[in-house]
Amino acid sequence: MAAHTFTIATRESRLALWQAEHVKALLEHMGHTVTLLGMTTRGDQILDRSLSKVGGKGLFVKELEVALEDGHADLAVHSLKDVPMELPEGFSLACVMEREDPRDAWVSSRYGKLEDLPQGAVVGTSSLRRMALLRALRPDLKIEPLRGNLDTRLKKLDDGQYDGIVLAAAGLKRLGLESRIRAVFEPEQMLPAAGQGALGIEVRADRADVVQVLQALLHSPTWLAVSAERAVSRVMGGSCSMPLAAYATLQGDELSIRATWGDPEGVLPLVHAQAKAVVKDAASATLLGEQVARDLQTSVQRQAEAHS
Repeated sequence: MAAHTFTIATRESRLALWQAEHVKALLEHMGHTVTLLGMTTRGDQILDRSLSKVGGKGLFVKELEVALEDGHADLAVHSLKDVPMELPEGFSLACVMEREDPRDAWVSSRYGKLEDLPQGAVVGTSSLRRMALLRALRPDLKIEPLRGNLDTRLKKLDDGQYDGIVLAAAGLKRLGLESRIRAVFEPEQMLPAAGQGALGIEVRADRADVVQVLQALLHSPTWLAVSAERAVSRVMGGSCSMPLAAYATLQGDELSIRATWGDPEGVLPLVHAQAKAVVKDAASATLLGEQVARDLQTSVQRQAEAHS
């Protein structure tokens, strides 16, 4: 394949730059020339309010999409869980790379695991999903908002603002901060967000040349799993304003997916759904995710009727 020159649009947080550098190194190893275009997004600028109140995860990708649209960049590297379920017209998710650890991590200076916390202890997270799942595990805890990039969050913990915080294990591992992880939550205990731990590469839909090059980086088992997970979120209207978890695993050609919905008001109990099927491609994985979402919707409706 002919060598190309590419520009990668990226946020300027340390983790985002690591992710972009990782893709850059892989493309350079394939013989391409790659530069980075660092950008600050609205999501990086608004730190005093939760994402669910100011426009959701799309705030982390909008400026990068403008760079793609204007031709200043050829591709954008994202944490897949930050990518909206519906991309704007003219853009496509060209590639999903092999997933890092999808689990949530417990980080604390004083307590080895969630179970060790005294009643009323303060735990930091701004994810509505994590809030709902933490409440289900420990209704006695005080859960406080926690925004900012990874280093900012860790500093707030170290400054004593929280007894512990919950972060994505993948980000800590990628930045060499694995030693900060005191424990990981297994999916049975805290189901991950759709796409958590995976990197997605976004391009303009008309850039077939870039899509062709990126196929070498696509990891098929991860692609199938996240296709199902993102389908759950899409059908449920998944956004930062909904506590929703979806996690799929592939064994052979059988995909298993579980999903959990939490009530944003905390009134209704958690609702769960799961399914498995043989999948051949992203389309069949998407159908499986949509089925699980419909099962969730039915269960949510039943819960609401029972509580009304």
